[in-house]
Amino acid sequence: MLHVNQAKYLEDYRVWLSFDNGISGEIDLFSELWGEMFEPLKDKALFSTVRLDATLRTITWQNGADLAPEFLLELLEKK
Repeated sequence: MLHVNQAKYLEDYRVWLSFDNGISGEIDLFSELWGEMFEPLKDKALFSTVRLDATLRTITWQNGADLAPEFLLELLEKK
């Protein structure tokens, strides 16, 4: 099972992630911010609260939104 080991907010809607499979890099999540849970994250102040959740081992936000590590890795690999 894939997990995020490290996460760092950069700026705007960009985060740097490191995965437990050794892959790391920066992704821009702006185009993924749609739907009930993610629309509020278009507020950069809320988006910047992104953090690594130790239990889920992926990124989460204060409003309860989270993204699956597999989805995040797919975005990084498309870049």
